Amino acid sequence: MRRRLLFGYLTITILVLIILEIPLGFAYSNSEQRRLLSDVQHDALALSIRLHESVESNQEAALQKIVRDYALSVGGRVVVVGPAGALVADSSPLPGSTSSRSFADRPEFIKALGGREANGTRFSNTLGRDLLYVAVPLVSNGAVIGAVRLSFETSYVNNRIQRVWIGLGALAVAILALVFLVSLRLAKIVTQPVSALESAAKQLGTGDLTARAEVPKSPAELRLLAASFNTTAARLESLVESQRAFVADASHQLRTPLQAMRLRLENLEHDVADGMPADSRDLEGSLAEVARMSRLVDGLLILARAEQQLSAPIQTDVAELVAGRIDAWSAFADDQGVNITSTVALGLNACITSGNLEQALDNLLSNAIEASPSGEAVVISSSTNESGNVLLTVSDSGGGMTPEQIDRAFDRFWRPAGAGSGGSGLGLAIVRGLIEADGGSVELKPSGSDGLEVVMVLK
Repeated sequence: MRRRLLFGYLTITILVLIILEIPLGFAYSNSEQRRLLSDVQHDALALSIRLHESVESNQEAALQKIVRDYALSVGGRVVVVGPAGALVADSSPLPGSTSSRSFADRPEFIKALGGREANGTRFSNTLGRDLLYVAVPLVSNGAVIGAVRLSFETSYVNNRIQRVWIGLGALAVAILALVFLVSLRLAKIVTQPVSALESAAKQLGTGDLTARAEVPKSPAELRLLAASFNTTAARLESLVESQRAFVADASHQLRTPLQAMRLRLENLEHDVADGMPADSRDLEGSLAEVARMSRLVDGLLILARAEQQLSAPIQTDVAELVAGRIDAWSAFADDQGVNITSTVALGLNACITSGNLEQALDNLLSNAIEASPSGEAVVISSSTNESGNVLLTVSDSGGGMTPEQIDRAFDRFWRPAGAGSGGSGLGLAIVRGLIEADGGSVELKPSGSDGLEVVMVLK
C-alpha cells in the first residue's frame, strides 16, 4: 500500500511538473530569443549612429576600433559595408579574407542597403553555422552610405536556453525529492494505522478476542474505521463470553437436578424390578426436578438472548406498557392476596427495544408478588432525573435484604438463604441484561415499607 501511495503522489507531481515546466521552458526560450533580438536591434541602431561620421569621412582606423571594441564587450560580430556592399570594417575577419571582400550578395545587406532594417536567422555557408543577425542602413542626408550588421551564432542563444532548461530540470528534481520525502511521511501516517488495524484483525482471527486496534488521531476515516473495528471486536468478545458463561452456567446448574432425578429414577427402577409399587414421592420428585430444569433452561435462554440481541430502541409509552403488564399479572396477584397499583405519570416516553421492558417487568412483578405478604401492595411509580431519563420503580413489602445480599442480588443463580425452591436465581440478572441492552441501568435498594424497590433508568 505504501508503494502505491508513493507511486500515486510522484505520478501526480510529475504530471504537474510536465504541465507547468514544459510550457514555461518554451515560453522562456521564445522570450529569450525575442529579448536577444531586441538587444541586438538596439545595439545595431546605436552602432549605426556611432559609425555614421567615420563611414562618411572614410576613417577606416576609427571604424575598426569601434567594431572591435563592441565585439570584445558583447561577443558578437560586426560587419560594416559601403554603399556598394564592399567591406569597410569587420570585427572578426576570416583567415585569408581580403579587405576588398564584398557582402553585396548577402540578403540582409541587400535589404539594409535598400534603406530597410533586416533581422532574423539564416545558415551561413561561409561559417557553416546558423546566425542571428540584425542589419541596419547608414544614412546621411537621406542617402544610404553603407550598412552595419551585428550577428551572433545561434549557439550563443541556444546555450542560454539550455541553461534555462537545465535549471528547470534541476528544480523539477528538487521538487520530486521534496515530494518523495513528504510522501514517505504521509504514506507512513496513512499506512501505520492500517497496518496496526491489520495486525489487530489477524489477532482477532486467531482467536484473541482481546485484540484491539489503536485509534489514530487522524485521518478521520481511519479513526472511524479503527473505532468501528474495536466496537465490533468488543461486541464479538461479549457474545463469545456470554456463550461460554451460558454453557458453564447450564452445565453447573443442571448437574444437581440431573443427579437428583437420576437417583429417583434408579429408585423407581429398583422398585419396579422387585415387583414393588412405585414410590409416588420419587415420581413427584422427578417431575419437580424436570420442572426445575425447565425453569433453569428457560431462564438461561432468556438471559442469553438479552445479552446477545442487538439494541433497536423505539419510542414507547411507558404508562401504557405498565398498564398492560398490570392487567396480565392481576389474576395471579389476586390469588396471592396482593394488590398492584400504579402511579406512573401519563405521557412518559422512553427508547426501549420492543419486548425488553415487558420481560423485565414480568420478572420484577413475579418476584414482588411472591415476596409480598397477603394484603400488601406492589407499587409501580415513575419520575425523571436531571438528564431527562425516565425512572421506573417497582417496590414491594416483602422481607427485604441486607446490604450484603443486595450487592449479590444481580449475580446469576444467587438466591438468599431461606428462599423457596421455586426460583432459579436468574430473575434480576435477566432484568439487568434487558435494561442495559438499551443503554439503561438497574438499581436495587430498600423500600420505605421494609421491602425492596428496583429502580430502572430508561433512556
